[in-house]
Amino acid sequence: MSVGGGRDTLFRSTAVTVAVALIVFQLVMLAAAAYYIMLPMARRSADDLAALMVLSAQTWVELPPQTRPDFELELAKKHNLWLFETTAELPGHDRFLPYLSLLEDALAARTGEITSARITEWEKTWFWVEIHAGGTLLRIGFPSERLGAQPPLALLMVLVATVILTLVTAIILARRITRPLERLSVAAGHVGHGSMPETLPETGPKELASLARAFNQMALQVHELLASRTTLLAGISHDLRTPLARIRLAVEMLPADADQKLLARLRNDLEEMNRLIGEFIDFSRGLENDAPQTIDLSRLLHELAHDATAGGARIEYRVAPPCVRTLGLMALRRILSNLLGNAQRYGAGQPIILELSCSAENTVFRVLDRGPGIPAEEVENVFHPFYRLETSRSAATGGSGLGLAIAQQLADANGWKIELLPREGGGTEARLSLGGIE
Repeated sequence: MSVGGGRDTLFRSTAVTVAVALIVFQLVMLAAAAYYIMLPMARRSADDLAALMVLSAQTWVELPPQTRPDFELELAKKHNLWLFETTAELPGHDRFLPYLSLLEDALAARTGEITSARITEWEKTWFWVEIHAGGTLLRIGFPSERLGAQPPLALLMVLVATVILTLVTAIILARRITRPLERLSVAAGHVGHGSMPETLPETGPKELASLARAFNQMALQVHELLASRTTLLAGISHDLRTPLARIRLAVEMLPADADQKLLARLRNDLEEMNRLIGEFIDFSRGLENDAPQTIDLSRLLHELAHDATAGGARIEYRVAPPCVRTLGLMALRRILSNLLGNAQRYGAGQPIILELSCSAENTVFRVLDRGPGIPAEEVENVFHPFYRLETSRSAATGGSGLGLAIAQQLADANGWKIELLPREGGGTEARLSLGGIE
C-alpha cells in the first residue's frame, strides 16, 4: 500500500519494527548464552588443558632421563600432546583466538608466570606452549583439531540464520497485516469515485475480518444512498419541469398588450430555473461513468475553442499534434466546458488560452484566464457544491456554484485530477491531468 512520496508505508514500518525487535532479542539471547554458558565452558576447558600441560611438564622433569621418551610417546598417544625440551623461543602470534587467551591466563595462574601460547606452522596448524619447569624450557604442542568447537563461527552462523529468519518472519507478518489494508484502500477509492467495489473477503484475524465486514456494509449503504439521491433529484426535476412548462405556456399565451419587460424577466427567470434544474441533475449523475471512446483530443480542443468563440468568447488556442486516447468523452467534454465557462465568467473579458500537452507519461489540458484569481485559502472550497467566491448569488456575476463540483466529481470518477493554480502575471490556470497511456 503506497503512501505519499518520501513517507514510510505501513508494510515497511511494520516489517522494520518487527525485524528490529526480533534481532535485538536474538542478540541479547546470544550475548547471554555466550557470557553465561559458552565463556564458562571455554574457561573450564582451558583450565583443564592447562592443568594437564603443567602436570605433564612437572612429571617429565621428575622422571629419569631414560624413561622420558616413553612418557612423551604415551602422552602423545593418549592425550595428543607433544612434549619435548627446547632452547629456541617461539615466534610471536600471527593471529588471535579467544581460546588461546583463556589458556594463557590459566597457565599463568598455575605456573605463576606469564606464559605464551603461540601459533606456528608445522605440517598442519599446531598450538605450542612454553613452560619453564625445573630450570628446563619445555615446549608442549597440540593440533588445532583437539579443540574441535569453534564458538565464534557458531555464533556467526547463528547470528546470520537469526537475521535471515527474522527478516523473513517480519515480512510475512507485515504482509499479512497490510495486504487487507491495501485492498481496503483500493475499495475506498472506488467508493469515493461513486462505484461499487468488489466485496472484501471477510477472513483472517478477527479485527481485520470485522473491519472488512463493516466496510462492505458501508459501501453498500453509500451505493444505495447515491442511487437514492439520483432517483430523488431526477424525480424532483421531472416534477418541477412539468409546472415550469405550464408556466412557460401561460406566459406565451398572455395578451399581446402585456408588459413586454415583465414578460422578458419572466422568460429569463424560467430559463434560469430550467438551467439550475439541469445542473442539479448533472450533479446528481456526476458519479456515473460514460462508456470509453477513442478520440483525438486535439480535435476536441479545436471544437471547444470554436464553440466558445461562436458564443462570443475571446479564445486563443495552440494547435497540438494528434493525441489519441480512449476515455469517457462526455465526462471530459463536460469538465472542459465547465472550466472554460468559469474562465469566461471571471476572466474580466480578457482572452482565454487553451492548451494541450500530450505525452506517454501524462496528458494535460490547461485553461488560462486573466481574471482576479482565486485566493490560496479558497482553492479547496470552490470545489464544494453551491460555494461561490462572489456571494451575491446573481446570475450575471456568477453561476450556481455547481460547475466545479460537477467537474471534480467527473474527474474523480475517471481517475483524473483538476488543479486551480495561480497564473504568472495574474489570473488562474485550470489544469486537468488525464494521466499517461495505460
